[in-house]
Amino acid sequence: MPASLTFPRILQFLAGTLVGGFLVLMATKVWPYRTLEPGIHFLTTKSEATNSSLFFRIGFYVHISSSLWVLGAGLAQFFPRWFQGRARLHRNLGKLYVVSILALAGPSGLILAAYANGGLVAKVGFTLQCIVWMLCTWQAYRLARQRQWEAHTAWMIRSFAVTLAALSLRSESYLLFYVFGTKPIETYLTVTWLSWTGNLVLAEVLIEVGAARRLLRQARFFSPRPTVAPAAAVAA
Repeated sequence: MPASLTFPRILQFLAGTLVGGFLVLMATKVWPYRTLEPGIHFLTTKSEATNSSLFFRIGFYVHISSSLWVLGAGLAQFFPRWFQGRARLHRNLGKLYVVSILALAGPSGLILAAYANGGLVAKVGFTLQCIVWMLCTWQAYRLARQRQWEAHTAWMIRSFAVTLAALSLRSESYLLFYVFGTKPIETYLTVTWLSWTGNLVLAEVLIEVGAARRLLRQARFFSPRPTVAPAAAVAA
């Protein structure tokens, strides 16, 4: 196998293609909501009182729209070769990703969690997902500011793993319902938690096998943080 077609790169390409395809699919799902009509698609699963709530409606439209560009901006960051010689573009996309999660997608997700079907189990699951999402993203940003690039990349992997919970929720729902024959409510409550906790477990596995270091090797625009101790620097 040529050096340019290593197994990790093939997996990276296949995963990117999958997520890119999901992004296009989600864009087609979001497009009909541009009319702000309350009685269509996902909104038909909500009560009239919920659909009449301005708080819910704002949270819903902010979440489905901001999550699209969060997914796109986050996906691009995992192909650092695209940014060689374009470090500013990488930083700007990273800032868009972080700000959109912390100011838009995360808070609006908390609003939707409060109105989630499935009772307390679902509400708590979605609430914790949003909190963990924002915490992972903030930690990734904080470490970038400190120029701790490997730790920053590891936390970005965790953050994006939670971002991909929407993809996992749909694929796991299909698998549980059609392959394992679980009941609809059992399927829904299971994926409410499994969609993001399972992704985080996978993220930890990827980090342990060196995914963060591998991404850093591809990103040649980072300069390592100095590791010389102050005392050694004075002595020199």
